[in-house]
Amino acid sequence: MRVWSVAPIRIADCGGWTDTWFAEHGSVCCLAASPYVEVQVEVVPEPGLLTVSAENFGTQFVPSPDRLHHPLIEAAFELLAIPRDLGYRFNLFSEMPPGAGAGTSASVAVALVAALDFLRQGSMSRKDLAQAAFHIETVLLKQQSGVQDQLCAAYGGVLDIAVGPYPEAQVNTLELREDVRWELDHRLALVYFGESHDSHGIHSKVIANLESAGPEHPPLNKLRKQALLAREALERGDLPEYGRVLVANNEAQAELHPELIGSKARQLFEIARAHGAAGWKVNGAGGSGGSATLLCGPDRALQRAFLAAIPSEIPGCRVIPIRLDRYGSRVWSR
Repeated sequence: MRVWSVAPIRIADCGGWTDTWFAEHGSVCCLAASPYVEVQVEVVPEPGLLTVSAENFGTQFVPSPDRLHHPLIEAAFELLAIPRDLGYRFNLFSEMPPGAGAGTSASVAVALVAALDFLRQGSMSRKDLAQAAFHIETVLLKQQSGVQDQLCAAYGGVLDIAVGPYPEAQVNTLELREDVRWELDHRLALVYFGESHDSHGIHSKVIANLESAGPEHPPLNKLRKQALLAREALERGDLPEYGRVLVANNEAQAELHPELIGSKARQLFEIARAHGAAGWKVNGAGGSGGSATLLCGPDRALQRAFLAAIPSEIPGCRVIPIRLDRYGSRVWSR
């Protein structure tokens, strides 16, 4: 038997940074999209066999409590032990580069938890999947994490998330008009800056400042407001306004620390403006490396020319094909 599990990534997170412990409460409007994190499990009649291939890294290992290979993956096996009367060969893969600021680690955790739950003949809900993935990152690995990434990977769709008191969250999936969804799907673009998101120092400074400033710090309130405006624009089908909200959120994020919007991002956004893009925003917490979401203008020919020119205008950058996801995490077997 083979088991497959997938989970989408998270992009265009208006209100990001307000889904954290130091914000205490918040509001996020974000989009689930492909490329997916994919988990494939080959179940074989070899009791005790357990191997994991992290295809993107070119490594194969046996999960261990010592977590010497890929701590997030090994922590998932620690949390959800599977029956050992059969053998299992796991393969994990995503076309999304690691460290892109698109919630990929949360997507890995959600997809892997879903697969492990299936093998255990469990019945975890989407909320359960998100909470288990959040537990892996914050409790077992002791990492900083908001709550939106795990929820987006588990639920999929266009999400309106009300956070508070942290880490509690209420998830509302927005039902957009079909024509709005189709146009949004064709106008969104994801640009990877060619290097992993590695801004630990900056993020530590931002968190320290926010902790001392308190949950009602004006930039946090600005970010909360942009999430509400994004939701309203999408529900009305007003994509020009949604683009303006993305830009306003990007500027509000820069108020937390100017280096949260990296030099390549600023260069990209100037080029986007010159080519008639409607909006832009760095994905996730921001900083050096990572990726950005663009809302291109309605002229498809101009959009294609613009996206084709990005790698030559900004060395190291590349456009990653995306499509909106409506289903979130899912698992099946054959």
